[in-house]
Amino acid sequence: MANKQSDTSGNHPIEDYGVIGDLTTVALVGTDGSIDFLCWPDFDSPTVFAKLLDVENGGSFSIEPKLENSRRKQMYLPETNILTTRFQSEAGVAEIDDFMPMLDGDSHRRVVRAVRAIKGTIAFRMCCSPRFDYGRRAHTAELHGERCVDFVAAQDRCLPVRLIAGVPLRVVAGAAEAEFSLQAGEHISFVLECRVPEEEPREAPQKTQHQSTEAVDTATIKKWFHETSNYWRAWAGKSNYKGRWREMVMRSALVLKLLTSRKHGSIIAAPTFGLPERVGGERNWDYRYTWLRDSAFTLYAFIRLGYRDEARSFMSWLRERVGKGQGEGPLQVMYRTNGNQDLDESTLENFSGYRNSQPVRIGNAASKQLQLDIYGEMIDAIYLATKYGSGPSYDGWKRISSLVDWVGQNWKRPDEGIWEVRGGRHEFLHSRVMCWVAVDRALRLAQSRSLPAPPEWQPLRTEIYESVFTEFWDEKLQSFVAYKGADFVDASTLLLPLMRFISPMDRRWQGTLKKIETDLTEDALVYRYNNVQTGVDGLVGSEGTFTACSFWYVECLARGNQLEKARLLFERMMSYANHLGLYSEQLGASGEHLGNFPQALTHLALISAASYLDRALSGIDHGEWR
Repeated sequence: MANKQSDTSGNHPIEDYGVIGDLTTVALVGTDGSIDFLCWPDFDSPTVFAKLLDVENGGSFSIEPKLENSRRKQMYLPETNILTTRFQSEAGVAEIDDFMPMLDGDSHRRVVRAVRAIKGTIAFRMCCSPRFDYGRRAHTAELHGERCVDFVAAQDRCLPVRLIAGVPLRVVAGAAEAEFSLQAGEHISFVLECRVPEEEPREAPQKTQHQSTEAVDTATIKKWFHETSNYWRAWAGKSNYKGRWREMVMRSALVLKLLTSRKHGSIIAAPTFGLPERVGGERNWDYRYTWLRDSAFTLYAFIRLGYRDEARSFMSWLRERVGKGQGEGPLQVMYRTNGNQDLDESTLENFSGYRNSQPVRIGNAASKQLQLDIYGEMIDAIYLATKYGSGPSYDGWKRISSLVDWVGQNWKRPDEGIWEVRGGRHEFLHSRVMCWVAVDRALRLAQSRSLPAPPEWQPLRTEIYESVFTEFWDEKLQSFVAYKGADFVDASTLLLPLMRFISPMDRRWQGTLKKIETDLTEDALVYRYNNVQTGVDGLVGSEGTFTACSFWYVECLARGNQLEKARLLFERMMSYANHLGLYSEQLGASGEHLGNFPQALTHLALISAASYLDRALSGIDHGEWR
């Protein structure tokens, strides 16, 4: 299909969205009441709605009250992922509750949209216009009775989608439309569903409770609402975090949970693809996969909040991945949620992109890169999981030992590093430090659990440690550098004290932090690197500040006893969240959100910084804090 340059003036800002989900996928709901992004039925499935990436060809599910000069507001039902969009005007007030039911033993995936009038008599217009297979697949729309429409793609590989409405529908040009009015106190619902016949029940099946129908009654909607509300509130109630900024910490935790696969236990980096790190630029990646690095950090955040089940589920998933890498090591950089390794990168020529930012990529070629740091992050995660749970089995320790032995043979190799550069391999500082972490945590685990450790691990740890100080320290700059031979820093260096490689009071670290503040920091905002000057990532142009790095910076200040500065910058960073407390990957010069949204790495960095800073401000001894 020819490349289409449609007018994208209708793209709403990334930060104008909230998210709902059911631990299999996530939908983005705009402040105007339109679902503009949804991959269905799974996180990494093709889109059925992608207006966010192409206004004309992407597809959307809109419900619009006809209220002039209305004020729009979105909020979550407290401690849930149930989203309310409110429209307020002098003529009336309307609300839409959006959620994906959390139902056990159900083979259907559903989006529920409950519409009600709070004040006045309000006219609404609804349009459900799916576009299958990233907008590339034609479909038919067939009306059943008055209130049910089946959308069927031209090829069987796309699952049929059904819309069930509380009002009469009509089919217009492949879309389902309705116009209706509600008086104060009246409400109706729309249910979009698809059936996943090959999926095994997630719990004991309930034979008749959740069967599909061509009409959904009010009692059923209410039951789904309460089951879903109870699920999220029960989950949130298990958190052990009672400190400052609890609302923001719990919203971040709820985001991380939304990005966790209920079936597999794996954790995706973000539910979107193609959202640019600079409007009009080429840094537009697909984040709908499980990065081992991001997952390891997320595991730490869950453990700190007391969520041990998530840690156990992810460790079970991880055990199946060890030894199943493709190419240059026993682990692959990223996987699909089910563990598959087919992430071939391609371009969607039919999507114009968010505000004409191209190319729009699906899949991710970084999956075939060599990134040595993932071994440190994964063994650190294993160490933490066993620290707060049971120790590894005999076979499990053998697998861990094989990873450490591989690191021992490969730690000097150049790689693409944490930022997945496409400008050539280097011996990156962060990769080198994380190789040290891999050996260090394995030794700690062996000691704490009385496990056998090969005698060569001790001198290996020392050798890697010494290499960092002799090969990556620049005496002239008084700073560690980004990679061997470089004359600049990058923000991944902020992880050195967080990973307990170096004391936050060490003079070398203090010099490095000063260099990061001088070269990469604007107020509370931190850039990953200065690509315009260094060309390190192999791509053209610049990008926004990297939000996770800003929270790493805050935690580094807190660990260095600069508590008042850390608190000031942390609370300033909270002001950059969107109206719901959500963050995308990056922030632009005017504070606009950039990159995929919401991003797990940012939210887990917030949790880590808040947890450490809160304890430090309260004078609590951190002990063996990690």
